[in-house]
Amino acid sequence: MKKTGGGGGTAGDKKRGRRSYADSATDTPPRKQAAKKDVFQIFAEKVRDHKDLESRWAVLQETRVEYFRGKDFVGFLRNHPELKDLLESDKNLEIEDIANTLLRKNLVVRCDRVVKTVRPGKKKLSTWPAHLEIFPDQVFSDNDAFYAWTFVNRRPLWQTLLSFCWPVLTLAICLFPVYPHQVKLLILYFCAGVLLLILCLLSLRALVFGALWVILGKRVWFFPNILAEEATLKELFQFWPKKDEGERPKWTARLFYAIVAMLVILLLRHHAPDEAARARYQKRVSNIIDDVLEWSPRLALSGMMEKQTVVNVTDSKVTDGSEKKMAPPQDTETETISDQFEATEEIRNVGDTDHHQ
Repeated sequence: MKKTGGGGGTAGDKKRGRRSYADSATDTPPRKQAAKKDVFQIFAEKVRDHKDLESRWAVLQETRVEYFRGKDFVGFLRNHPELKDLLESDKNLEIEDIANTLLRKNLVVRCDRVVKTVRPGKKKLSTWPAHLEIFPDQVFSDNDAFYAWTFVNRRPLWQTLLSFCWPVLTLAICLFPVYPHQVKLLILYFCAGVLLLILCLLSLRALVFGALWVILGKRVWFFPNILAEEATLKELFQFWPKKDEGERPKWTARLFYAIVAMLVILLLRHHAPDEAARARYQKRVSNIIDDVLEWSPRLALSGMMEKQTVVNVTDSKVTDGSEKKMAPPQDTETETISDQFEATEEIRNVGDTDHHQ
């Protein structure tokens, strides 16, 4: 019996040993568990990088953040259910539960618009507000709710390479005075052309807006985001105007601004400069440009040497003049001593003559 009990105990110990080894083999080591990335973090990065989720940039507590709308998030996950597979065991969660989990893990934060009243001349609030504030109740809702990403997104490779180009560009700008003359001309004409293009674009944009506003009463801005403070590069060069959501202006206001525009045009035409004034201004500008283009370190050093030579010549002239001015008192003193000596000699001669007599 003892042997049987001992054998059974030995067999039980072996089985327990096998089970413990199997459990230890299947368990993940603590370091690997710590190094393993959260599935919701991976899910959030994939959703943020996806181009089908519409998002914008805004200012939240003096910080630029990227945010999206709750209803867009719901529609996005309905159209792309394959992204839920990244959640592994939580892939069967509802969209609202997934969003609440992202809120609990501080991957997103619910925000609200700062301006909650309709601006004058508008029919409704802005679809994408430019300024946000944190909403007190951090619970998901798709009814006019905004959510901002709280983690820093990975930068693309082109942005990393561009960050290294900025110091090189700064150094190139600082070295502009030592460039060859032809390179200076090329840079000058290029910058002047870009500046002229921008001014012509803004002027044409304002002219089209004014003409359509006065004639048709519609607000049409081509390149609507060209002057926007918070806009992506794609939004900045958007050509087609947005839908006019404002009220139609009154005909009296349109007539008033049309008369004002005509008066301004007539006034500018009456006080336009003549040919002589334009020629003087052109000559002055060309002289300034020539001075900038023709400047070089050699000319600067030669100019400094000329100034130093002029200073040395002036100092020598001043020194010579002071010596010449100091010379007459010495001559006067000599003449005075000689006069005294001659007077003394005459007195002695007169004394000797009287003694002989």
